[in-house]
Amino acid sequence: MKSIFRSLPAFITSLCFAATLSAAEKNYTIALIPKGTTHEYWKSINAGAVKAQRELAEKGIKINLIWKGPLREDDRDQQIQVVENFTTRRVSGIILAPLDSQALVKPVNNAMQSKIPVVILDSGLKTDKYVSYVSTDNFKGGQLAGEKMGALLNGKGNVILLRYAVGSASTEEREAGFLDALKKFPGIKLISSDQYAGATRELCYQASQNLLNRFGREADGVFCPCEPPTVAMAKALRDIGKAGGKIKMIGFDSGSQSVADLKNGDVQALIVQNPMKMGYLAVQTMVKHLGGEKVENRIDTGAVAVTSENMDQPEVKELLYPPLDKYLK
Repeated sequence: MKSIFRSLPAFITSLCFAATLSAAEKNYTIALIPKGTTHEYWKSINAGAVKAQRELAEKGIKINLIWKGPLREDDRDQQIQVVENFTTRRVSGIILAPLDSQALVKPVNNAMQSKIPVVILDSGLKTDKYVSYVSTDNFKGGQLAGEKMGALLNGKGNVILLRYAVGSASTEEREAGFLDALKKFPGIKLISSDQYAGATRELCYQASQNLLNRFGREADGVFCPCEPPTVAMAKALRDIGKAGGKIKMIGFDSGSQSVADLKNGDVQALIVQNPMKMGYLAVQTMVKHLGGEKVENRIDTGAVAVTSENMDQPEVKELLYPPLDKYLK
């Protein structure tokens, strides 16, 4: 009997220790909703989120990360439905890359009113009712493109801007930044800036062909504000024998085809974001908020102009060749 009483304090101590451990362990369900699920850019964001998930697990914070978004980047109704479904399911938090800056305002406001925090990712929203906005400074990224175009053309020539999609805040800001930077070069004339590429490479390729049929003989440069039109325009330039720098081509983002086009000289510069960092910081920011910590309202994840001259630098290589297989197997 005495031995039982002797062991009782140790038993109580172990119970208290177990209770402390369980209190320390946290479990969250976080929905990550991209604009689309097919392009490499979004896969990089997913990889960054998984990296954060793994690191948090080592600290006893378990994240059930749900990756779900529309197949096409112009399917507003489907993305709205996904946000509404996760709000109804009462997930711990939603990370959203809104494909339309206006159409997603109401579902985000509804989620926040339902006490489900929302972190905005990649592309802006016309509301301030969210926890944090994690993204590139897209206007500045567009300015980088405009300045690079001015340098490539030595300050004079005819330029095409192939826009992406109406309502896409990230690309609209890049387009505005590009046009703003071109003001520094009075010798550069904008010969087309009102055409939109569309959400798929097929639509982008058709729009690129149409533009080059009209302006291919007089154009000296072209800018595309995201991955799908960048890949499509480079192909269209090859098709008419204007690739390789005959028409200076600047794109945005670093998908494998865009990087190959940069390497072979069909693209002269890419403005490259850090989507892995974006996904990583979005998850970390959401978890901090859920844990009661104060978080920054705006987090800039940076962008860099990449050319054949700097693409082999170690820090640039990490952006061009993100380790997707390490996190998405």
